[in-house]
Amino acid sequence: MSVLDRFRLDGKRLFITGGSRGLGREMAIAIADAGADVVLVGRDQESLNATAADIQKLGRSAEVIAADIGLPKDCERACQQALDQFGPIDILINNVGGRRINVPVEEQSLEQWQQIMDINLTSTFLCTKLIGGEMVKRGNGGRVINIASISGMVANRGIGGRSYETSKAAVIQFTRAIATDWAPHKITVNAICPGGFMTEPNVRWASQNPQVIDTFKKQIPMGDFGQPEDLGPLAVYLASDAARYVTGAAIVIDGGYTLW
Repeated sequence: MSVLDRFRLDGKRLFITGGSRGLGREMAIAIADAGADVVLVGRDQESLNATAADIQKLGRSAEVIAADIGLPKDCERACQQALDQFGPIDILINNVGGRRINVPVEEQSLEQWQQIMDINLTSTFLCTKLIGGEMVKRGNGGRVINIASISGMVANRGIGGRSYETSKAAVIQFTRAIATDWAPHKITVNAICPGGFMTEPNVRWASQNPQVIDTFKKQIPMGDFGQPEDLGPLAVYLASDAARYVTGAAIVIDGGYTLW
């Protein structure tokens, strides 16, 4: 068997939140290209349909569920719908997340704090509990990949709203804890920690906060931001048999930003 065969995902099915745009879209397409079928979850029906069409061109099936994963009840509904209609699920990517606000802690409301916790942390918990929990029950192993952030390891310069850093740090520790619990079930649980990537929200952020973005870019040893497609190969690796002995890891992909 070729070493490249260990990266194949034929016969597997992926459930990915925020899978129609940005980093989620690129990971979904990469995993489909490696052979897996996909269930895409997102808020925008049009972008869901467009990404599903691109996946189908690769010869894989692509189902879509419109839901706001940042709302716990909607998150639970989407997970149950996927299990009922499209299961079993072999690979879970908890990708939904975001900063959304730039408010100092001393001015941040409890509602704003909870909103960021729900989209970044509560959604990860619920999808892991429901989708990952079914992997445990089936007893055939599985893969859980949580999209955290280098912001779970360092504080960003010149940006308010430390709910983002806090929630992403919690995602990393949640990843480690669940990895220990589920290792006996042959389910690996890992986190990807991206640095600066020019997704749609960050392009908007750059236009509104050019000085912050310029300062960030100057701190990257490789001299530039990452592109969404850079995450695809790493997601394929963690989802595949090639990473069967990797669990509890928080893998940084940031152009060297956190090196100094």
